[in-house]
Amino acid sequence: MNTSRIVLLFLIGLAMACFFYLDGPHYLTLEMLKSQQAQILDFRDGHRGWAILVYGVVYILVTGMSLPGATVLTLAGGALFGLLWGAVIVSFASTIGATLAFLGARFLFRDKIQAIGGERLKAINEGLAEAGAFYLFTLRLVPLFPFFMINGLMGLTGLKTRTFYWVSQVGMLAGTLVYVNAGTQLAQLDSLAGILSPGLVGAFVLLGVFPLLAKKLIDAAQAAKIYAPWPKPQHFDTNLVVIGAGAGGLVTAYIAAAANAKVALIEKQQMGGDCLNTGCVPSKALIRSAKLLSELKRSAEFGIHTATAEFDFAGLMERVQTIVNTIAPHDSIARYTGLGVDVIQGTATIVSPWEVEVSNPEGLRRITTRSIVIAAGAKPVVPAIPGVDDVGFLTSDTVWGLRLLPKRLLVLGGGPIGCELAQAFARIGCKVTMVEMLPRLMTREDEEVSAFVLATFQQEGINVLLEHQARQFVNEDGEKLLLADHHGQAIRIGFDQVLLALGRAANVGGYGVEALGIRLSPRKTIAVDAFLATNYPNIYACGDVAGPYQFTHTAAHQAWYAAVNALFGQVKKFRADYSVIPWSTFIDPEVARVGLNEQDAKGLGIAYEVTRYDLSGLDRAITDSVAYGFVKVLTPLGSDKILGVTIVGEHAGDLIAEFVLAMKHNLGLNKLLGTIHIYPTLAEANKFAAGVWKRNHAPQKLLAWAKRYHAWRRN
Repeated sequence: MNTSRIVLLFLIGLAMACFFYLDGPHYLTLEMLKSQQAQILDFRDGHRGWAILVYGVVYILVTGMSLPGATVLTLAGGALFGLLWGAVIVSFASTIGATLAFLGARFLFRDKIQAIGGERLKAINEGLAEAGAFYLFTLRLVPLFPFFMINGLMGLTGLKTRTFYWVSQVGMLAGTLVYVNAGTQLAQLDSLAGILSPGLVGAFVLLGVFPLLAKKLIDAAQAAKIYAPWPKPQHFDTNLVVIGAGAGGLVTAYIAAAANAKVALIEKQQMGGDCLNTGCVPSKALIRSAKLLSELKRSAEFGIHTATAEFDFAGLMERVQTIVNTIAPHDSIARYTGLGVDVIQGTATIVSPWEVEVSNPEGLRRITTRSIVIAAGAKPVVPAIPGVDDVGFLTSDTVWGLRLLPKRLLVLGGGPIGCELAQAFARIGCKVTMVEMLPRLMTREDEEVSAFVLATFQQEGINVLLEHQARQFVNEDGEKLLLADHHGQAIRIGFDQVLLALGRAANVGGYGVEALGIRLSPRKTIAVDAFLATNYPNIYACGDVAGPYQFTHTAAHQAWYAAVNALFGQVKKFRADYSVIPWSTFIDPEVARVGLNEQDAKGLGIAYEVTRYDLSGLDRAITDSVAYGFVKVLTPLGSDKILGVTIVGEHAGDLIAEFVLAMKHNLGLNKLLGTIHIYPTLAEANKFAAGVWKRNHAPQKLLAWAKRYHAWRRN
């Protein structure tokens, strides 16, 4: 906590101590107000301006510091200034005081609370950003909620100050009028409890519920407007139609079938989507073969003088396809048909919010449905670089058709896909050149991770060209060339094949999105709300087509929310939870992460400390000759709460799971340290990282006393 916060806390504490020491609560009671009413009125009659000023300042200080007595002061406003002017003065004084309390809590505690809450508070902040005024208005209208608590708690959130001010002023006005009016009849009041009758409290509660009801009515009106051009069927063929049979679509259909809903799943290409056919599965199969070849080259490290392998590239790629075919039954039409899903092969077009048309060689079929889930996935980005079509190009979708190994492979892009495939092809025997326009590889990771990956690639013979901007592809004298710019210098890069690895773009066209006016986000994905609904309340989207993450596991995670909300949203809706999202890049060594890394924490202004354990000292890593990499844990200052973890090393994608579980269930490093891990395993690295944190936070004073105690025992 910085000096200004400490000073402010001290001043507030001093003021509160003086208030209670001087018996302030005694002076702010109904009995004292009634006993001093004549003298107070005399002072008002002689010094009206001063009376307003002193009253307003006292009211602001009492509410600003959350001191007891605001209710009595409100009554005093009615007694002093009458209903009209009393209500005006109290309204402004109470709102100014509440805003000061709001700002005080924000200045003193918000950063700390947000750092501790991390991603768990993200949903709350997003909800307040979307409907914070409604929630605050509701709380202000219901006198059962202590206003001082509302002031402080709202200050810990991201609610805008101006929103807090005007909503508080409007929301507190009804209660202010009741209490000020009671103050005008001060002589007849026997107790504060008599001001609010059960009927009046009930009226306030109804007023408090009104904003939420109003929001529901507004939502219903907006829905009616957007549905107006489309006739609604009287009956529906299905409860749910799912477009796309990738990870998101398959899980959505599975859940719907498990809930005994009638569901149709439409896929125009291969079941299993990108992950099975062109993404996760084939890439990991190729990476494994490439790793075996790299291990054979390191045979001397394992005490084996020489080790060689005879292989051909076509055979490796056939193995990749065999593995895809082995896994394919898990995602097959037969399996999902057996689960009760109506699987339809064809091209889907959404023709109305309740109708999907399917086109295939058998003809056209129109399906009416209560809800639709779009899980159309994504496709590789092909940049508009002059000449790219002339030289021919590969993407992560088409590279699996190769059967002849290119001698020189140019990989355009230094993200996870580019890094994985560049290393794999280099290990198989390609001369690989990577071109990246940014200053480092894998820019979502910390700089030290990027540097580690770069050093590994360079050691393996990959030519990495950073800060090179691709300008044009050309064919010259039978050779393919990339013309690039490097700080104003023209660079010519020769290649036999080019692999475009510049990310993936959501599939948002070709199936009715434009015709219906389904909104897109700034990222050119389908725009969805916190419940994964589009601007049509019965049409949902999940997976790569919706974002914000393009991982198979997040697509499956979103699918649960999309399916349940689509089927049961009229009864209960569930807000998608992105609080703990892990991912891994399957280069060698692997890079895995969950939560914040250092560059994220700095960007968010979150104070943190780093605990690092190097795998060079881990017994199992040494025995396996993989003693490189590290575990890096971010925690709040002085706390064992886990904000985020980055692991670089063998099986990092597996090791990260323990930290994912810990973050999901709010377990700190002390809990990990107290958990038995099998020896010798790579998983011990997680425990040892917790041990490093513990040593860094050892109670030095207590240890000093323990040292004296043991010395006394010896003597």
